[in-house]
Amino acid sequence: MKTALITGGAQRIGAQITQTLHENNYNVIIHYRHSEQEALALAQQLNNKRSNSATTLQAELSNLDAVKTLANAIDSLDILVNNASVFYPTPINEASQNSWNQIMATNLIAPFFLSQTLAPTLLKNNGCIINIVDVHAERPLKNHSIYNISKAGLAMMTKTLAKELAPNIRVCGVSPGSIIWPENEAKLTEDQKNKMLSKIALERQGDAGDIANTVLFLANSPYITGQIINVDGGRTLNQ
Repeated sequence: MKTALITGGAQRIGAQITQTLHENNYNVIIHYRHSEQEALALAQQLNNKRSNSATTLQAELSNLDAVKTLANAIDSLDILVNNASVFYPTPINEASQNSWNQIMATNLIAPFFLSQTLAPTLLKNNGCIINIVDVHAERPLKNHSIYNISKAGLAMMTKTLAKELAPNIRVCGVSPGSIIWPENEAKLTEDQKNKMLSKIALERQGDAGDIANTVLFLANSPYITGQIINVDGGRTLNQ
């Protein structure tokens, strides 16, 4: 039985990745920051289906000591899914060092050092790392400069670590397009949503299952490394 760690694995796309891997006979470690209730509920749901198959770990990924503590709590691992992410607008005239530090710490620094710390554990199982990037890593989203930069860094990290950790650890990425509408301070107006949908070749939004199934595909593809797959309904064809 293989084991997967999914950061931010209790909600939204992360929760679907967790469920999809579990349905395909992976034991799962659900990382969360504040979503304790959601993480525990998901773990209980999965354990009811298959006993002792899901556990939870809390960590603030912007804290490198917490990242290392998280990594050191894991004895065996086959897949690391760097899914946890921070997303909110940072217009250039309003961007602050605090926003820079927060977004970079979660979206780029934590995935790098988590990968570094867990590499010896993954090496034992010829494991893989799958990073959840974003189509805006290549085509920037206006008013989200820091987020764009962080995801562009994650894309380069994917390719760099694929070289660094070869031949025994694979590193790949998945770049979602419009999958789930942003929430809270990043919430879009109906006009913004319609404008975004109009640029998608398939003329519809995707869903979390599209991302989770691609993660599963990469996890089960032993001759793919260094590749980032856009799952965007053709969004990048129209930019």
